[in-house]
Formats: sequence, structure tokens, C-alpha cells
Amino acid sequence: MRNWVCAGRSGELPGRGDFVVREVGEESIILVRDDAGAIRAFFNVCRHRGTRLCAEPVGKTGGTIRCPYHAWTYDLAGRLIGAPHMDEAPGFRPEDWPLAGVSTAEWDGHVFINLGDDPKPIADQLGALPDRFRPWGMAELVEARRISYDVAANWKLIIQNYSECLHCPVIHPALTRLSHYLSGENEPAAPGYLGGAMTLREGVASMTPEGTTRRPTLPGLGPAECRSVQYYAILPNLLLSLHPDFMMTHLLWPRAEDRTEVVCSWHFHPGAMARADFDPSDAVAFWDETNRQDWRVCELSQQGIASRAYRPGPYSGREDLLRAFDALILRELGDLPPQS
Repeated sequence: MRNWVCAGRSGELPGRGDFVVREVGEESIILVRDDAGAIRAFFNVCRHRGTRLCAEPVGKTGGTIRCPYHAWTYDLAGRLIGAPHMDEAPGFRPEDWPLAGVSTAEWDGHVFINLGDDPKPIADQLGALPDRFRPWGMAELVEARRISYDVAANWKLIIQNYSECLHCPVIHPALTRLSHYLSGENEPAAPGYLGGAMTLREGVASMTPEGTTRRPTLPGLGPAECRSVQYYAILPNLLLSLHPDFMMTHLLWPRAEDRTEVVCSWHFHPGAMARADFDPSDAVAFWDETNRQDWRVCELSQQGIASRAYRPGPYSGREDLLRAFDALILRELGDLPPQS
């Protein structure tokens, strides 16, 4: 609740009054495009009797947000504009009862929310990433496919699995044929993210079943950027994979201590999508198979750590991001002093 949580993409709210609902822990949050075109966020709670305002996960408000219980009505800025029979209540002023707001921020097409009372700027959490990833032009990219997975594992196990590739020769033989599991280097862990790049093998154009692609590379990339894939965990819940010809995102939504909803989306340049031969199925098929391999081993990990016999084992030198992630979690919990 103290960090900026990725809530999706701005393209999910294309027009005035469009909304999505996100469940963050036990809280329900409405994100809506207001009259001025900005994205706003509010707790999904009527100020009258606390009723949930939006019951559907996605939809269009029609210009106002109306409580289904007693018809208290709010505009897209969260102001109370209708409260039946409250004109008789002594001292009642509609301006005293707006929706409870949630801080929002956007980064290159990604939308973030922060449920804290006085959040730090999102720039503090993202650090050097906006400049580093600017060549991919993420704000321009458009979602072409989405798959949701129900994974019987804690969200932290999924981030750990994403942050190392020592398991790749065992779990992902197809991936290993395209990119050597020891290629590339991790960036030193930052408070807001973990990640690094892996190099594509000679002759491989992208992460697809055959290592080929009929799509052009993204227009802002240079030769070096076209020879690697960037894999970054933007903490706490966005896994960002930047390829030469597309972007893949995973949003992690913890649903229980041993269950995580993972929403995976594939995004492409609109110029590529306008071509008559555009077909994202190669990228989707490759990563859907890889995802399912990862989820299976994460579920096995969840089952194993539930045993009374489990004690954390030592990390190798190639698991530095996992060690750093452990430290970040312990600092969040107050079990380690803050970094100087």
C-alpha cells in the first residue's frame, strides 16, 4: 500500500467515462477517464453507506458514477452531484462528501496507483528506467492478446522465478535454444525494480517458436537493442519483457498467500498491426508455453515451502537478484534497516 502498483495500460481507458476496477489486497479501486481526458482513481466505496459503486470489472459510466443502493451520484472528478433527500439533513454539504481519491501516475503508457496518504513521486521508484526504455516507445504499443492465469503460488515466488534463468535449461528448453541461459548480465538491484538483459543467439530475431518474426523491429531501437530481450520486475507487480518486435507484460495480483492471478498481455506497434500479414500467434504461443512451465514449477515451490522440513537454501552467484529481493522485502517489513 506504500508503493506504486501497476494497474494496467492507459489504452484500457480509451474515452471519457470508461472505467476498470482493480482489486489491490482487500481494496477495490475504480480507474476512470474523466471529462478532461485524465485518468483518475477512487476507492470503490459510496460515501453514504459504503456500497460498492462499480460491480463489473470494466465498463462505461455514461458520465457519472451512481451508487446502486440509494442513488448517490458522483461526477468523473469524484464530486458528489446528487444525494436524494439529503437536502433535509442539517448541515449537509455535498462538497464535504466526494469519493475517496487514490493517487495516479503514468509512465510510457503504464498506469500506476498508490493507496498511501502521501506517496513519493513515481520517479523515485522507477529510477533510471524511463530513460533506458524510451527507445521502445511503450506508450505507442497496443495490446493484441491477453491471457489470465490462476497460479497456486505466492506472488514473491513468481518474481523470484522471473529474476533468474538457472532453471531455463531444465524447465524451458525452447527458450534456451533461442537465448543462452547465462547470456547477458543483471543490473544491480534498485529499490523499485530488479532486472537485466539476455542476448539472442546468432540468427534469432525474436522469442518465437522458430526464433523468427514477420514483424519489423520497433522503430526506435538500435542494432544492440535488437539483439537482446530486457527482463525487468517493476516492483511490486509488473513484469516487463521488452523484445525487438513487441512488449510483453505480466501483472501480478495476489489473491491469497498461496494464489496469484497473473494477467499476461502482448503489445505490438500499430504499424505492424495494420499490416495485412500481422499475426501475433507466434509470440503468444511461445510465451504461453513458457508461462505455463513457469507457473507449474512455482506451484511446486509453493507446495515444497509449506513443508515443516523446508529451510531456505543458499543462493549461487547467479541468483544475486533473488538475494536482493529478499532484502527488499525484509526492509519493507522493518526487519532490516533502510539502505543508506
